[in-house]
Amino acid sequence: MSFVRYASLLLLTVPAIASAQSMNADLFYKKAQALKAKGPLALMSKDLKLVMNEGKASATKARETRLAAVKAGQAPRYCPPTGNKGIGTDEYMNGLAQIPAAERARITMTEATTRILARKFPCPA
Repeated sequence: MSFVRYASLLLLTVPAIASAQSMNADLFYKKAQALKAKGPLALMSKDLKLVMNEGKASATKARETRLAAVKAGQAPRYCPPTGNKGIGTDEYMNGLAQIPAAERARITMTEATTRILARKFPCPA
């Protein structure tokens, strides 16, 4: 089993994080790339749990923000199809890589996640 698949499975077992996010999108990207480069040895890295928790928290916050907008009668920034399970790790990291590093350094992981999901699941006009 590849590291990415294993880390994805681990991510599903991590409980939701209620705390505020602790890193910008560029730092997350750099840490995630470094973990990927370590392969199976990444399982022993102190950054693994940090990165997984940050990713989970940003996805949860992006979803909560979208649902709150819908509930308030406002247009959400992304519109996933019903029953959608999200996007894979590779697709997410590719989306993150498409955001310029200088911009990633200025935005939160929630904002980066929302932008990635808006590209993948645009809302009908």
